[in-house]
Parts: sequence; structure tokens; C-alpha cells
Amino acid sequence: MGKENIWLLIVGIYFIKTCAPLSNTTESPLSKNSTETVVDYSDVESKFSVRTAEEPDEDVCYLIPGKPETIAQCNFNTEGQTFLIIHGWSVAGLFESWIYKLVSALFEREPTANVIVVDWLHRASQHYPTSAENTKLVGQDVAKFVNWLEGLEYPLDKIHVLGYSLGAHVAGIAGNLTNSKVNRITGLDPAGPSFENADSLRRLSPDDAKFVDVLHTNTRGTPDLSIGIQRPVGHVDIYPNGGTFQPGCSLQNTMRMIATYGFYNMDQLVKCSHERAVHLFIDSLVNQAQQSWAYRCGSKDSFNKGLCLSCRKNRCNKLGYSVNKIRTTRSTKMYLKTRAMMPYKVFHYQIKVHIFNQKNVSLVEQPLKVSLYGTHGEREEITVTMPGMITNTTISFLVTSDVDVGEILMIKMQWEKDSYFSGFFGANEFMIRRLRVKSGETQAKAIFQTKEGEFGYLKQGGDTLVFVKSKENPVSRREERLHRLKMHGSFFKQGMNEAEKEMKENS
Repeated sequence: MGKENIWLLIVGIYFIKTCAPLSNTTESPLSKNSTETVVDYSDVESKFSVRTAEEPDEDVCYLIPGKPETIAQCNFNTEGQTFLIIHGWSVAGLFESWIYKLVSALFEREPTANVIVVDWLHRASQHYPTSAENTKLVGQDVAKFVNWLEGLEYPLDKIHVLGYSLGAHVAGIAGNLTNSKVNRITGLDPAGPSFENADSLRRLSPDDAKFVDVLHTNTRGTPDLSIGIQRPVGHVDIYPNGGTFQPGCSLQNTMRMIATYGFYNMDQLVKCSHERAVHLFIDSLVNQAQQSWAYRCGSKDSFNKGLCLSCRKNRCNKLGYSVNKIRTTRSTKMYLKTRAMMPYKVFHYQIKVHIFNQKNVSLVEQPLKVSLYGTHGEREEITVTMPGMITNTTISFLVTSDVDVGEILMIKMQWEKDSYFSGFFGANEFMIRRLRVKSGETQAKAIFQTKEGEFGYLKQGGDTLVFVKSKENPVSRREERLHRLKMHGSFFKQGMNEAEKEMKENS
């Protein structure tokens, strides 16, 4: 071997030895902590406060993106699931009281979880348009935080983000920017102004997580001016009480609260319905035995007629934490009624009745009182407003009870006077043969007939009409009705003839 070849061999061996470590460093971005050397976290202003069940309202420790030692310092449970709570616009620059209540409720339901409050108070306490614009920056912060956790091999399937008002859009923006999708985002009455007509990249949308569910509780007013967003922005969008106004949030109730607790609660006049989304979610965490159900419907008017109490083909779903994660190509709008205080659950019933008379009567906005008596209890004098009562029509309306009456055995109905002059020129009256009732919660159907006689007489300002549960099977009753239609013509026309005959016999 010549001298040149020997030198080439020596130089080759030298480069092989010296280049081996370099080849390892080029592969380091694939290692667990490689993103820390690549991503610059210096611009992250938001703080990630780890809360505890013992001190749910205290910032005891902060997770700092890029500093993995804070994972151990803050006792972050790498095996547990993680909840990220993102607050909304803050006029006073302070955390609101609902935050520690939600923290406590989450720990009550999931004791081993990590609960982290995203603190962006400085950016959230500006004029509203500025704070709304800041959601982009905060969303970027949250996305970097989530990506950092993923880089530490924490599975994003364990992350559930809960955003209230502007915080819901922060969650959406963050979800769009993360390297992988988090498991779930819950929007708690996402803010409306500046976002109603915004494109999906600037607000919460179904693409921001594997599953997105939304509660809409304050959508009154014209689009883009209502406090809460009106349009559906998730896979499942639930509108309690139509999404516009929540029970217990009237001016009268607010003034009573101020009189009791002082002007400190004056802000409840504005945010009572808006914040109800948070408390409905808290209710779903702590009152598992009283789970509220929502029902898919085309409009709140149809729902108020009781036309949407079906659970077939995923037409009903649980509200809040235990929602069934059903993904559809189009957003699913769902409705339910609630009561004014926790637990918010009520029981939904559809009542269908055919009213007829010898003369044509057409009335609107008529007040009824309905009482339910069942195997578990009773609920008396439930106020119902009938949008219309017209001779020879079938009326469907919704009745809700905050008491679980069990299987309904008896129903009482009274038609109240709608004004002082009602009945001055003769009282209006309708004849009723039977009621058909469906329960939303149990899906049970039943027929009720008048307690005395074949027909009952519902008179404006008159006595209470009593119906008792029939032994008829609704299915066989439907088959009987079809047979009667086929053999004798209109069922209701025959009912009119029988009613006229009975009236003549009684005269």
C-alpha cells in the first residue's frame, strides 16, 4: 500500500469517528424533548395555573411551556386526564366566582384529573373589541402549551378544553393550531359580537377537536349583537330554553338578589343567562342522578309544541359532561327546558288533543293550567300558554315538570280566563274525547280519557277537566283509527256527530 493510500485510510477513519455523533444530533428532533430546542416559548404570555381540590380558587403552581421540570413541581398527573378552563372577557381584570366552582365540580367528578386554568386576564380586560382580537394571541399560546405536552408524550386524547364566552373562541383557535386534535372542546355560550359571521379559523368550529359540544344560553338580539353566538358551531349545539333567556334571570329575580347580597351582584343582570351555560355544565358533573336530556329539533317553536321528544336514531342526548360524542357532517341543534335553579333537570311531556265544537272558534295565546298525578308524586297547576286554539284541530303542546311524578295516572286541565272581559258575551268551549301523552325521558306513550262520560267540556274560565289513564294501547289505538278512517271516513267528523248526538240527548 502506497503512502497516499495510507493517508486516505487515516483521513477516512478520522471522519467516520468524528461524524458519528453529528449523525445522532441530526436525528434528535424526533426525540421526546426535541421540540423544546426548536420552539420559542418566550412570547407565551398566558399563564397555566394548576389548581387543586383543596384550594380550587388559588394559583398554587404554574406549568411553564418549555420547562419540563414544572411538570414534577406542580404534581401534574401524567396518567390522569386534563381539563383546561379558559375564561372570557373580564371587565374587572379578576377571575369570576364560577371558575373555582367549576374547578371543584371537575375534581368531584374526576378526583385524579389535572385541572388547569388558563390565565389571560391582562389581554381579556381590555375594551371588548381589543379583547376579542386578543383571542388569536391567546389561542396561539394555548396551542403551544398543548403541543409542548404532546412533545412530552402526554396523549391529547386525555385533554378536554372548556371555554366560556370569548374563551370558547380561544379554545377553537388553539384547536385549529395544535399539531394533533385534542379529544374534546366544550363551548360555554361562546361570545357573539365579532364572531357571529367570522370564518371558522377565527372562532370555535367542529374542526377544532375530535368532538365539539356547545351550550347556547344567551342568544337574544340580532345576530352579531347578542351576547352569545346564535349559529351552531359544534358537532352538537344545545339551546336550553330556546337559548335566549334562562329561568331565574328576570329583572325581578336580579333585584331580589341585589337586595339580599348587595350591588356586588349587579353584573348578574347582564350575565345571568350568559353564565348559565357554566352552571348547567357544573350541574351535569355533580348531579349525575338528575341528568338533563336534550332533543334534536328543527326550531324552538316546534320543540315548544312537543313535536321533538323522540330518541330514535340519536335524536336525544345528554347535556354536559356525559354527552354522547356523536359526530355528524352537519351541526345538530338540540333543545330542552330547565328550571331556575340547580338541579336544573325537568321532565318533558308532549300532550296532543283534538278539540271540536259546533261553531267555529279561533283563539290565540290562551292560558291553561295542567296538573300531573303519577305513581311517584304530583305536580299541580303547571302554566301553559296555547299559541292557538281552533275548532276541529289537533293541538300539540309541551308540558314540563320539575317533579318526577313517575308513570302518569291522571291529568287535570283548566282553561283560565285570558282577560277581565273573557266570557262577557258567552264563554268559549271545546269538546275533548281523549289526550295522547308521550314522555321524553322514558319514551312511554299513553292515552287518557275523560273521567266521566265519553266527552269532556273544556270551558274558558270553567271547571277543571279530569282525564284518567286508559287501558288502550296507543299502537292498537292507531290501528283502530286507520281502520275507522278506511271504513267510515274521518275519525274527527264521526266524533263531531257523536258529540252532537250526546248534546241533544242531554238538552
